[in-house]
Amino acid sequence: MKLGTVIGRVTLSRTIPAYEGGRYLMVSPFTRAHFPAAGETPITLSQDPSLVVYDSLGGGVGDVIGYVEGREAAQPFPRPTPVDAINTALIDEVFHLPFKP
Repeated sequence: MKLGTVIGRVTLSRTIPAYEGGRYLMVSPFTRAHFPAAGETPITLSQDPSLVVYDSLGGGVGDVIGYVEGREAAQPFPRPTPVDAINTALIDEVFHLPFKP
């Protein structure tokens, strides 16, 4: 599972029945630089490309979510569905304690 910040929503003019009950979110993925700042300062956008994530949990703009990509993203659907990323968790808080030898 990866973490990211929701930066927007995608509006579709048409959808297929398998996607009913969900929506699409634009997500800026976390990078290693985001974790030391988590919980201390507002999270900035990643320099990595943002991605579109299918959401049936109710994530909104500004939320931190957990998502999976690839084959695992299509597993919740009863039939094969063309989904590349799906929201798997709404994150309340991120704690980061780096290992210092």
